[in-house]
Amino acid sequence: MAISKEAKSLGMSWEKEYGYSQAVKVDNTIYVSGQVSHDDKGNIVGLQNMELQMRQAYANVEKVLAQYGATMDSIVDEILFVTDMDAAFAARVKCRQEVFSGNPVLASTIVQVQRLAFPELMVEIRCICKL
Repeated sequence: MAISKEAKSLGMSWEKEYGYSQAVKVDNTIYVSGQVSHDDKGNIVGLQNMELQMRQAYANVEKVLAQYGATMDSIVDEILFVTDMDAAFAARVKCRQEVFSGNPVLASTIVQVQRLAFPELMVEIRCICKL
C-alpha cells in the first residue's frame, strides 16, 4: 500500500542536486527537513553570527510550514544541529519568545556537530509538526 506524500520546496538549487524536499506531509504530520540560514536566493545569511543564522533558519521553517497552512505552533518536536553549543544556547534564549510568539510547548533536542552541509553554516533546524 502506497503512502500519500505531499512534498514542498523553497526553490533552492541544492534540493534537486541533493535529491530531497524541504518538507513532506503524510496524513496530519509534516516532516520538515533541516532548515539553514539561506535567503530566497540561496545566499547564507549571518556569517559567523549564530543568532542571525538561527533566526533565518527559523524563518525558513516558518516559510515551509506556511505552504501547508501550518504555523510555528504546529511544531511538536525540533532538533537543532549546531557547530558551537555555547553560542547556540545564548542565541536560542534570545530568540525563543519571538520565534514562537511566547513560550513554546514542544520537545527539543540540541546537538553539537563538527560541521554542517556548507562550511559557513552554524545551525540547522529539523522539525516534526502536527496539523
